[in-house]
Amino acid sequence: MELKTPSVHPTPPAFASYQGIEVIGQSILAIVNGMELAQARALRILAENGITPLEAKTWYPMSALLKSFSLVFDKIGPSTVRTIGRKIPDSAHFPPDIDTLEKGLRAVNMAYGMNHRGKGNIGGYHFEPVDKRNARMRCDNPYPCDLDYGPLEAITDKFRPKDSLWVRIEHDPRSCRRRGDGACTYNISW
Repeated sequence: MELKTPSVHPTPPAFASYQGIEVIGQSILAIVNGMELAQARALRILAENGITPLEAKTWYPMSALLKSFSLVFDKIGPSTVRTIGRKIPDSAHFPPDIDTLEKGLRAVNMAYGMNHRGKGNIGGYHFEPVDKRNARMRCDNPYPCDLDYGPLEAITDKFRPKDSLWVRIEHDPRSCRRRGDGACTYNISW
């Protein structure tokens, strides 16, 4: 799989604008699972932001999770954030009965909604088919771009069509939250 992403440091999200939004602990476990070799460090970063003890069925403030991702990005790096994202489909609530790439990509937004609650706009993952072998995913959520890659990679790996040798995910440079845009767009081809 080939990936291209901008190499600019992320713009910190406006954490205060997500007051009242919560994330289920089972989804947050992706941070711990994504940092396999540094799980104690992951738990420490989460605890520094008030996510302690981490329990799968407990809801935590989204602002605390966003601060945790900011620390992971700054202290450990974007590759770890992407690895964490790859673990999200394994850790988070995800719709059942997915058996194609298109269903999997459409399900990302549904899963995102299943793992967040509260009032306000939390954005999402908006799938748009382009043609038989191309699609776009517009991500207007508050998480880092590198995190978006993770679930998209995991889904495309798992549901790559049998007649495709690869799936390419490319960050469209014309739209990026790191620059302060409202969304990132990923072009997906197979």
